[in-house]
Amino acid sequence: MAEIVLRIRLVSGDHLDVRYEEPDIASDDEVVDHAVAALAGNDGMLRCLHGGRLLVLYARGVSAVEIAPRGAVL
Repeated sequence: MAEIVLRIRLVSGDHLDVRYEEPDIASDDEVVDHAVAALAGNDGMLRCLHGGRLLVLYARGVSAVEIAPRGAVL
């Protein structure tokens, strides 16, 4: 299972850090590609974790996505 931390900048200017994990993928690079493809797709949504809570992120409210370096702390 690979896990990455994304810093999401919203259209409103606010930002939040979320954790995205993909159990079927072992490489961090593949997880990044999967997350970007999911946000760019027709549905444009991504299931993430923010702290201990499940968060569904919709692409229409996102203005930018940054990938955190390894060791980022939420």
